[in-house]
Parts: sequence; C-alpha cells; structure tokens
Amino acid sequence: MMNIQAYAFRSVRSLALQSALLGLVAATLLAGCATPPPKSDPEAYAEFKADNDPLEPLNRGIFAFNQVLDGLFLKPFAEFYKLLLPPPVQTGIHNVLNNLRAPVILVNNLLQGEGSEAANTAGRFVINTTLGVGGFGDVAAYWGMPYRDEDFGQTLGVWGVGEGPFLMLPLIGPSNPRDATGLLVDSMFIDPLGIVGTYVFDAPQTMQTISFIRLSLTAVDARARNYDALADLEKNSLDFYAALRSLYRQYRRGEIYNGVPPANDDALKDAPEGVIE
Repeated sequence: MMNIQAYAFRSVRSLALQSALLGLVAATLLAGCATPPPKSDPEAYAEFKADNDPLEPLNRGIFAFNQVLDGLFLKPFAEFYKLLLPPPVQTGIHNVLNNLRAPVILVNNLLQGEGSEAANTAGRFVINTTLGVGGFGDVAAYWGMPYRDEDFGQTLGVWGVGEGPFLMLPLIGPSNPRDATGLLVDSMFIDPLGIVGTYVFDAPQTMQTISFIRLSLTAVDARARNYDALADLEKNSLDFYAALRSLYRQYRRGEIYNGVPPANDDALKDAPEGVIE
C-alpha cells in the first residue's frame, strides 16, 4: 500500500501539473474571447497589447487565491526556515536542489544546441555530486563552472515559440502557455524524479521520499530566497499584481537570452527593477 507521505506527494504534484494543464486550456479557450479596447483609444489599446494579459480578471482572482495560500502556508514556512537554518545551510540546500536539476538542464542544453553548456552541466553534476557531497557544496563554481538554469520553456523560446498571454496559475504562480508547456514536459518526460512520480505508482519508498522532500524544499527555498525582494516589491508597488507580471516577463526573457536580451525587447520596457531567483 502507498503510504501517506507518497500519497501527499502525488496529490500535490498532480494538482500542480493539473494547474499548468488547465492554464493552457484556459488560455486557448478564453484568450480569443477577451475584448481589447477600441483602436480609437490608442493609449488604452497600446497598454492592453503591452500587458499581454487578456485574462486579467481571471488571473487577478487566481493571484488573490495564491496570496491567501501563501499567507497561510508558504510564507510562514519560509520564515521558520530562515529562522531555523543558518545561511550556509540554506545555501547548501539550494545547491543540492540545483544539483538535482542537472538532468533537466542537460537535456535542454542539448535541445538548444549548446554543447559547451551541456559539458558544463555534466561536469558540474559529477564534481558536485562527488566532491561537493551530493551537491551541498558548489565546488564546480569555484573551478569556473557556474550554474546556469535551463528548462523546456526556455528551449521553446530559443526555438522561436512565442510566450502567449500571461497566466497566473493556481499554486504555481506567474506563467504563460509556453512556460506551462515547458513545466509539463520537464516534469513528465525529462526529470527522472518527476517521471517516477508521474508513472511509477509503486515506486520504491526511497524514491518517493526523495521526491516529496525535493518538492517541499523547492517551494520553501524559493519563497525564502525571494522573501525580501517580494516584500519590497509589494510594499513599493501601486499594483503588486502588475509589478509581479512585469518582473516575471523580464526575468524569463533574460533567462531565454542568457542574460543578454535584445536592446529593442518590448517585454522589458517599463519593467520594475529586481530579480526573482
């Protein structure tokens, strides 16, 4: 019989993947129904096009729902995490989580035709898994092999696939059809632990435990690392939702272009300063 821990992992993971899938369906069915301002009002029409958020009323409702969940669960856990663990331990946990992403990053390096980056990813994984004690220490970074994240959403962007309308997904947060597709592909077809969680119902207890711990730690680690940045953004923004939407687009465009987006990239105009890790 599947134990409670494994069931909880599969339930939360299933909800997250269903959220991404439902977001794709909603974007497909509803985006075309959104009514833009008339072109006779050029300022309002230009703002509508720049926001790229035809589902804004729905997205804002989901954002409010996510904020409630964050206040009840994720934010308190992140505060306790920051209080309980000293910064070096938090950094070590973050390094382990990065190390576990190596298979996903490697496959996407290859899909993007980045041979040197694929070699860097493979080398980092070997070095940090061995000399870095399972990735807790980022030894490879000291040897001039920096961590660079990749995912299938970025791969689609490199291939020229447009981002589509902005989406706010339940549990997941800011996204778009391209990134939601990337999340599904990475989770279900590339990530070894994700494949086990998706297809192997009677996976060994150890694998289920690792998957459950990683899922939980990834959420708490991300919230803790961005705790101050998000607090500042919320405090200093007239519209937290709009600021987060703009920052997310800025961040993702920067990742697709490896930190050097085109100078004429409209997605970065008027974006708030800051980085979400």
